[in-house]
Amino acid sequence: MFNSYNYIKKGTYMRLSLYNVDPSYCEYLRGFDRKVSQVTKNKERRPFLGVVVELENGIKYYAPLTSPKSKHQSMKNDIDFIKINNGVWGAINLNNMIPIEEEFIKKINLKINPGDTEEEIKRKNLLINQITWCNSNREKILKYANKLYKLITQKKAPKELADRCCDFKLLEQKCLEYRELRLYQKQIAITAENDLSI
Repeated sequence: MFNSYNYIKKGTYMRLSLYNVDPSYCEYLRGFDRKVSQVTKNKERRPFLGVVVELENGIKYYAPLTSPKSKHQSMKNDIDFIKINNGVWGAINLNNMIPIEEEFIKKINLKINPGDTEEEIKRKNLLINQITWCNSNREKILKYANKLYKLITQKKAPKELADRCCDFKLLEQKCLEYRELRLYQKQIAITAENDLSI
């Protein structure tokens, strides 16, 4: 359950927030679907971030955002690609959205601090602009996400669209597997710790 997290929920208004995703989770999914965005642990690079939406079936999905690129200006909005402020502030790649659980994401702090560098302030301002735009267009994002999900999972999408989208149903299974694997690893670690303390 996403108790402390804000996301779009069916017809209800809830503010969107930006999140980082656990790189290990993404790499696990990439082992089954190479269309899952690659996440770097290198802090020098822009982290993989996105918004969380709840689809009509109740499953939460993490939709990655991309930073502004000159090519966005000439690209058109599509069911799987939404430009943020006409591409000036980047875009949302719905084709790369992945099923998510609360423990796999961390909310991004956008507060500008006195010690922030000029580059950090510029980056935070971009993120603030992105999330403000997303909240103003949350219904459109949710509508596109649901429509895309149905087209892909019901195998009604044109081949060109299907070829650039993640396999949502497969990733939902792998999401559950990963969660079970993490629980098992935690249990093993607790057991080992208890054995050492005896």
